[in-house]
Parts: sequence; C-alpha cells; structure tokens
Amino acid sequence: MPGFVDEAQVHVKGGDGGAGAVSFRREAHVSRGGPDGGDGGNGGDVWLVASPNQASLLGFRDHPHRRAGDGRHGQGKRRHGARGPALDVPVPVGTMVRAPDGTVLADLAAAGDRWQAAGGGRGGRGNARFLSNSRRAPAFAEQGEAGEERWLDIELKLLADVALVGMPNAGKSTLIARISAARPKIADYPFTTLEPHLGVVTVGRPGDDTEFVVADVPGLVEGAADGRGLGHRFLRHTERARVLVLLLDLAATDGRSPQDQERILLRELERYRPELLERPRVVVGSKADVAPADTGGPALRISGVTGAGTVELVGRLAGLVTAARAAEASPGSMVVVHRPASDDIEVARADDGSFVVLGRPALRAVALSDLTDDGAVDYVQHRLRRLGVERALVRAGVRDGDVVHLGPLSFTYQRDEGVEAALPGRDTGPDRPRRRRREGGGR
Repeated sequence: MPGFVDEAQVHVKGGDGGAGAVSFRREAHVSRGGPDGGDGGNGGDVWLVASPNQASLLGFRDHPHRRAGDGRHGQGKRRHGARGPALDVPVPVGTMVRAPDGTVLADLAAAGDRWQAAGGGRGGRGNARFLSNSRRAPAFAEQGEAGEERWLDIELKLLADVALVGMPNAGKSTLIARISAARPKIADYPFTTLEPHLGVVTVGRPGDDTEFVVADVPGLVEGAADGRGLGHRFLRHTERARVLVLLLDLAATDGRSPQDQERILLRELERYRPELLERPRVVVGSKADVAPADTGGPALRISGVTGAGTVELVGRLAGLVTAARAAEASPGSMVVVHRPASDDIEVARADDGSFVVLGRPALRAVALSDLTDDGAVDYVQHRLRRLGVERALVRAGVRDGDVVHLGPLSFTYQRDEGVEAALPGRDTGPDRPRRRRREGGGR
C-alpha cells in the first residue's frame, strides 16, 4: 500500500438552499394576478460511504474539502428550483468518524454503510406559500438555508480476520508473505514494516474452502499503549480482528526470551483495550529454523522462510475464524440506531451576558427576504409566538434591557413588547396602538 494513510481530517459542507421567489401573475386581461413565486431547491447532502475500492485515506491528506451542490432558486409561475446534487464521498471499509472533541459519530464497518456527514440547507419558500385570507399579496419570500458545515476526524481501522502481533523484526512480514500473496518489505532490521499489510489466505479444497484476511501489524515495543514507537497508530489495527496471533521471536537478537515477549505483548494489548485479551489467540514461535535448540517458548513453532509449521498454523486459524464468524452471525446482536438531532428551541447565554436563541425553526422564521415589509413582520411575529420563543427566553431568565440575538437580528428585550422589538419597521414606542380583540372574546 504505497502512500498508506490511516488518519486524516475532512471538511464537509452541505449545499445551500435556493431562495424562494417573489413573483406575481402577470397576464393579459388579468388585472390582479396573485402571487406565484416558486420555492427554492434544497441543498445537497454530503454522505460518507464505505467502499471496498478504497484502501487508505490518502485522498484526504492534501485535499480535505468536500462540498455538495447548492439548490437552485425558485422562479415565477410557481416554478420550484432544482435540488442540489448530493455528494457521495468514498472512504475505506472500517473508517471511524469522530467529532473534533473525540465523540464517535459513525463507524462504517461494512461495505455500503452510509452516514450523512453534512445536511444540505432547506430551500426558501416562495411568496405563493404565504398567501392567506389576511395576506392577499405577500411581497416577501424566504431565503435559502445555509448547508451544514464542519470538520471531522476520520481514522481507518483495518478489517482483518487475523492480526499478527509481535515485537519488531519478529518475522511477521515473512509469515504473511509465505501464507498469502501479500508482498511486504522484508529486511533484517527492526521496524521494516511501517504500515500494515493485508493478505488473503485460502484453506481447503475449492468449493469447501475457507478464506480469511490476515493483517501484518507493524511491530510493537514496550510502552506502545502510551504511544511509544507510534504504538497507538499500530494497535488501532488490532481492534477489529477476530483472532490474534502472538508471534514470538525464538532467535531474538536482543536476548529477550519468548516468555518476556509474550508478557510485554499481552500487557500492551491490555493497557490499550482490555477486551482484546478476550479475543481468541494463538501463540506461535517464529524463526524455528535458526532458533537455538534449548530455546523455550510455545509448542507451535514455525519458519516463514522454510514453511515449517505454517500449514498447521493456517489450519488452526481457519477453525478459529470460522467459529468467530458463526458467533457474530448469531441472533440477538445489538442494533445501534442513530436518531436525528431535535429541532427544539433553546436559549443560550453568551459570554457578554446576552441571550442567543438557537434552533432551526426560529432561524427559519426570520430568514425572509424583506423584514421591512409589514406582511413579513406580521408573519414573523405570529411564527415566533407559536414556536414559544418568548416563553423560552423567560425560562432562561431574560429581563428588561437584556440583549437578545436571533439569527441576523439583535434587539433589547422589553417585557411588554417581547420579541416584536426585534423586527424592523415596527413602532414599539409608548404611542403604538394596541391590537384590539375581536368580537366574541377571540384574539
């Protein structure tokens, strides 16, 4: 895998929604044509899609930005704008997505898994949508909503049935080259392997064979769980393996015994992820062809150079992988459901003591093309009242004279005027006439 990259950042931006149109029907012999402005199209979404055709995150290293298409604007004669094209971003199978604070957002562990990384903005409504008995000629429309935009951390955890774990120069690359078609770099010095390699192993006769994937994980050193020797980057690729192979060097040049090697490897695995010790594992001694006769160690010994013992090893691994796959396929597994975030109205307190109204419905209510229009102001007042914006402000502790921010609007809150003071073109002074109740007790 030349240029293998297993950590990257990606900036995703959903398409902006198109603006609604302000238009009136204009035809011969029609003296009072009604509003006929069409809606703007929604912006496209950005999706991360697990693809088996991707091997690493190299494509995000120098080009991290991904943006979906914008929605088209609405037009007259009730012609709605086209939706912006969605963008599918292929990532390797086994990619995990995290927020900048480390929160796991998605785990694309199977080919075809999809996750919406950024939603497109909603298209604005044209003035034809605001027609009512009290508004016969609305001269305003909604602006398109901006698409969601954020940075994400993505990391690749290789999907392998078997992970070869061992100290540097323990013979992992030689073994995977012997039992599969993988051709990693092989040399007689430590840390020859600086990136993981995958090899496919087939056991049995055609039609009754077992096929599994083996990962050659770069060598671990003592202290790998603390990040020494790029330990975290290497250990990450053991997390998804069904079976672990502890490869112990029977001819270690530093004189470290197989027992010490096994103790160090198990300790580092436990410190990194304690659940890794619960995985099925096989302890194997490597370099049996050059090991001293009196060297202790595991009963199963192999030589990646001569092939001695590799047939027995592969047979045992095939049995463990088959059993692990059957256990995973058993019913009763937990299904994780990711639900969309709520659109409830919330009020936050800013550092300067002002109040900020949050929530897409409230922001949509003021996203009109012309807030100096009396009809637009009446609509916004009615909409904010129904959304409970003023009630939310009172619950948050707002008082007379506090500054409130609502999208592009900022205003000073007054109890008798509430959110109406935010709207331009409205007289909120003491001489402003009060609305009269309708007959019959209704408002």
